[in-house]
Order: sequence, then structure tokens, then C-alpha cells
Amino acid sequence: MNYIIAILTLTLTLVSFSSDAKNRASGDISHLISQEVFASYHDVADFIEQSPKVTITVLPSKADIDEYGQQVAKSLTGSDCDRDGVMDDNKTCNAVFYKLWLKYAR
Repeated sequence: MNYIIAILTLTLTLVSFSSDAKNRASGDISHLISQEVFASYHDVADFIEQSPKVTITVLPSKADIDEYGQQVAKSLTGSDCDRDGVMDDNKTCNAVFYKLWLKYAR
């Protein structure tokens, strides 16, 4: 009987984690940005500009190597609109802003 209860508890826990991960993956970051903070953004461009920044290292192009030599390092800095620690593209930032707008505009 204890095994059945343990299995049921584990299953419910995993389902809970799974649905929480789906909410975060879908761009719902309302647990991180309050309605008051969201209202302070003028538009999506302002939201993107004020989002945390992430810097990644990328491979240098052949032109970079030719100009600066073999030891050149190249990095890009961009916005992390969904606050997951990964640089986001414009499409992702727009989607996150739109989801927040839908939630807070009502």
C-alpha cells in the first residue's frame, strides 16, 4: 500500500513540474514582472531594451580572423526577455510582451 501512495505522490509531483515548465516555456513570466512594472514600459521596444542582457561567445568569422588573427574572440550581447538566461530573438521578445499585455490589459 505504501508503494502505491509513493508512486501516486511521485506521479503528481512530476505532473506538477511538467505543467509549471510548460507555463514558463510558453513565455508566461508574470510571476517575475508585476502589472505595475509592465505598465511602466512604453512599448515592446522599451520592454526589450529594459530586459536583462545576456552575452554569448560565438565563433569568429573568417574576416574577423583575417583582420585580428587566430586568437580573436567574438561575443554578442542581447536581451533575455523571458528571463531564462538565454539570449532571445525579436520574435520571442515580441511573444513574451504580447502574452504579458494580454494578461495585464484585462
